[in-house]
Amino acid sequence: MAGTSNYPPQTPAPMPVPNPVAIINPQFCAPYPVDLNVVRKLMTWSEGAFGVTDVNGNIVFKVKGKFFSLRDRRILLDAAGNSLVTFQQKMLSAHRRWQVYRGESTDSKDFLFSVKKSSLLQFKTKLDVFLAHNTSEDVCDFRIEGSWLERSCVIYAGNSSSIIAQMHRKHTAQSILLGKDNFGVTVYPNVDYAFIVALVVILEEINEDRSGSD
Repeated sequence: MAGTSNYPPQTPAPMPVPNPVAIINPQFCAPYPVDLNVVRKLMTWSEGAFGVTDVNGNIVFKVKGKFFSLRDRRILLDAAGNSLVTFQQKMLSAHRRWQVYRGESTDSKDFLFSVKKSSLLQFKTKLDVFLAHNTSEDVCDFRIEGSWLERSCVIYAGNSSSIIAQMHRKHTAQSILLGKDNFGVTVYPNVDYAFIVALVVILEEINEDRSGSD
């Protein structure tokens, strides 16, 4: 196919995963790569500080949250405003663990997955993701590695080298003039891109919170 690629330099070409990775909803699994733009408004206390758009600028997801709530709760919404998942930070967790539930529930029966720092002291970003059925947590189901500061992170399936998504910083005039942090996320084929956005939101929360916890 002719045309230029949207992938960052030196990025492996996306290979379809053997089985669809549908964690939140199969409707968010596409048979082709999905490029998303994540825009985070800086210096704001308002709800909806996150917006996720497609390559044409159409809103795909929004995140609203209660910044002063006890557990730092966030909700991922689709373009129509339907609640997809709720993020909640686990209290008294040394590894900054976030738990994710279906809809606006925080009931254990609706628990989907959790994300935590792989170690207490980190110089590079490394998070482990455990699905609800993985109660032993001997091996992570997904992992995130890279540099959040540079907005350069890769999401892998388990402890393998199979990449399912990656993020990269975007420098635009809009991001500078409007005080917004803008970065791109490329989701590989057959991977739930709502799940990937959820991981990116938690990644941001853990890393932005880190300066106040060290």
